[in-house]
Amino acid sequence: MLSLALNASASASPSCLSDKQPFELAGDTIHWTMTIAPGADCIQGVRWSYMQIYDVSVVSAPKHGKIVMVGIGFRYYADPGFKEADSFTLAVTGMNKKDPGRSYVQIEVKPRPSLQLSSAR
Repeated sequence: MLSLALNASASASPSCLSDKQPFELAGDTIHWTMTIAPGADCIQGVRWSYMQIYDVSVVSAPKHGKIVMVGIGFRYYADPGFKEADSFTLAVTGMNKKDPGRSYVQIEVKPRPSLQLSSAR
């Protein structure tokens, strides 16, 4: 039974962020870009290996979707009719190495075009 579990492949959803750059928790503001299909959701953490994160909060909420905080990350849900760019801003508070601080992460959300199947007649 254990060997079956070890041989099973794990599946993970692909990253929806295309340019996730690290922040420094030094009053800095960074920009990330997310691409997502209408009605889809994306979960993303914000911690880097050399940091302790104490709090992640929403500074400005999205207009064409909703954001739910999940531990030290977030889940963005795009509205089913999502067709134009959206954005939201998070404040991340913690400690980078031995220095406490805060960073702001501005996330631009772009709609991923839905696949349209054409029927041959």
